[in-house]
Amino acid sequence: MTQPSAVTAAGLKPAVSPWPTFWIASIAVLLVSIDTTVLYAAFGTLRKAFPAGTAADLSWVLNAYTVTYAAMLIPSGGLADVHGRKKMFLLGAAIFLIGSGACGAAGSIGMLIAARVVQAIGAALLTPASLSLILDAFPQQKRAVAVSLWGAVGGLAAAIGPSLGSFIVDLFGWSWAFYINLPIGAVSLIWGIGLLRESRIAGKVQHVDLVGMLLLIASVGGAALALTQSDAGQWTSGQITTVAAVAGAAFVAFIIWAARVPHPLVDLALFRSRTYSAVNLATFCFAVAFAMMFFAFFSYMTGIWHYSLPLAGIAVTPGPLMVVPTAIISGRLAAKHGHRPGLVIGSLVYAASGLWLALVPGTTPAYWTQWFPALMLSGIGVGMVLPSLSGAATARLPQHQYGVGSAVNQAVRQIGSVLGVALTVVLLGHETLARADFAVLYGMHVALALLTGLCCLAVDTRPRKL
Repeated sequence: MTQPSAVTAAGLKPAVSPWPTFWIASIAVLLVSIDTTVLYAAFGTLRKAFPAGTAADLSWVLNAYTVTYAAMLIPSGGLADVHGRKKMFLLGAAIFLIGSGACGAAGSIGMLIAARVVQAIGAALLTPASLSLILDAFPQQKRAVAVSLWGAVGGLAAAIGPSLGSFIVDLFGWSWAFYINLPIGAVSLIWGIGLLRESRIAGKVQHVDLVGMLLLIASVGGAALALTQSDAGQWTSGQITTVAAVAGAAFVAFIIWAARVPHPLVDLALFRSRTYSAVNLATFCFAVAFAMMFFAFFSYMTGIWHYSLPLAGIAVTPGPLMVVPTAIISGRLAAKHGHRPGLVIGSLVYAASGLWLALVPGTTPAYWTQWFPALMLSGIGVGMVLPSLSGAATARLPQHQYGVGSAVNQAVRQIGSVLGVALTVVLLGHETLARADFAVLYGMHVALALLTGLCCLAVDTRPRKL
């Protein structure tokens, strides 16, 4: 086994290739990112497998994962910095695999939701550790490209999750959407034990803010619960209003708590940076739109055009295939000119894809003329924006804030995904769908993409002149 090597005060590292670290970390992140979106394709199958559950109930198979993931990500970044990035990465990978096996074996919605929480804990432990390992392995001048590639892997995985899921679910059943993680994750775990080098920040102490975690879970989970139940017909308006009010109060309490305690879950000082604040607001807006886009895609393909699930999976594939090459080019340009140009242009391209989907596709299938152009636009837009948001979030952070800074950004992305899923369930969670049901959703897609671009105008990560 490779002997651990601490990062010295001078920042010196052994003269070894950083790419094995990149690929080991990226394999695990690939699985985590796929699992955030794979169930978009399996949503209809889960409704058939658990007929007693409503669409609102089943939304928690997605949202229990993302709410827990978001709340756990932030302390996990600090834990990786203190206790060792390799140690936290391997622990997270092991827990994620255990949770994946439990998900596949679940016999009820309740068991599946509980297993998804376990999965999310593992995912939260390994994700910030993976980025910190990569940042530590690469020299300063190559980090922008490395981070863009890491973000591209995550973006591609999240993008192909629904199409991959459609094939797996149709061929083997919904359980295999989780079982497929086991052999691939085991490769990353075994290679990581032997090849990863340990790094940590000497002398740092990590405090886990349990109160802050509970307040964040209550605020995000409560907001999602109020949204999903607003159209489910199971709760009264008074109950929904009460839950929404509690969620809002929890969020206010979370901010007040973070401002007053010495070791909060989220260090509000991070947001004194105009660039960091703008990136995180843009990340939230884009994450909501991204979740809505994929959920709506399968609803449209199967509900309006009546495609089979595998055919819908094939139909979505061209868009995700554009993500990685676009992200590579964007990463290189960002290293030279900063992230702002690519983020703003990418947001406009993504808005154009939503506008196309709002105006062009009809009720009669015409894939190449009515849907394919929008897929190309969305793939290019996602490739320009999603990885670059991760890169821009960490571009101005000092080394000791890599873990927590990137974790906050990833948590914001997950919170956006939770609300995106909840909104889509409200708009499209019906047994039968009509073309008009998608009008509001695509209008929101366009508005959120434009808001993303507006936020990114404040991002400044241009290389500093020596």
